[in-house]
Amino acid sequence: MVSTVEVEGRSLALTNLDKVLWPRTGTTKAELIEYYVAVASVLLPHLERRPLTLRRFPDGVEGISWHQNEIQQEPDWFPVFETSGRGGRRLRFATVDGLASLVWLANQAAIELHPFLWRVERPREPEQLVLDLDPGPPAGLLEAARVALLLRPLVEELGLEPYVKTSGSLGLHVQARLREPLDTKGAARQLAERLAEERPNEVVAEMRREARCGKVFVDWLQNDVTRQTVAPYSLRGLAYPAVATPVRWEEVERAGGEGRPDSLVFTRSDVLERVEREGDLFAALR
Repeated sequence: MVSTVEVEGRSLALTNLDKVLWPRTGTTKAELIEYYVAVASVLLPHLERRPLTLRRFPDGVEGISWHQNEIQQEPDWFPVFETSGRGGRRLRFATVDGLASLVWLANQAAIELHPFLWRVERPREPEQLVLDLDPGPPAGLLEAARVALLLRPLVEELGLEPYVKTSGSLGLHVQARLREPLDTKGAARQLAERLAEERPNEVVAEMRREARCGKVFVDWLQNDVTRQTVAPYSLRGLAYPAVATPVRWEEVERAGGEGRPDSLVFTRSDVLERVEREGDLFAALR
């Protein structure tokens, strides 16, 4: 079944709208598209002029999925950023310049949206610092929340204002907008290693998975200019349709203090209610 809709003057053919992408909740591709349309007012500014990679789930979250680095078979109007990769190979990244391109990607079952930390007019010059807090089981969201609170003053020591969001998965992201050029990868590594040295039983700054058991890995490598971070308000390809959600520091404190990891888990309806009530808590990072 194909449904043709007009979006910003573009004619889009939406396909397989009744396909269930999240079997445990029965959430369909139509609902995926509806969510991205509903949240577009706060999501689009975080994608504007940023190349992005996609994680696609054409057969749902329990089927085969892949990270798609380069855009393929896009319509002639779809915005593409071209740049040179290793060996001079030409790379073609998707960008999103409005609702039509966002809906087109959602129709491709691109559940997850991962923009770079730089914009097309200044390639490979990051605008943000990001610290990806990845807990190694049995550590989880509570441990990530406590580490985020430890990182907050360290980021402030750099003269930056840190903001925090859930990854939509197991961890949290602490992010800050740069006021001037900064070696973000080097700065993030120093912060991660400093905290790992001060809190060796809680924090690790190295990639080896065996070193992460029961600790939170402060992933400073996310600041490499070739890496991307999941966008705020992006859905995630988990068993249930969770969303990467900006939160207040008070919420992180409360979750850690009360031992309630569920308070840092958000669904589509949760996010839409939060946006209606509080606006974009990541507006400073646009």
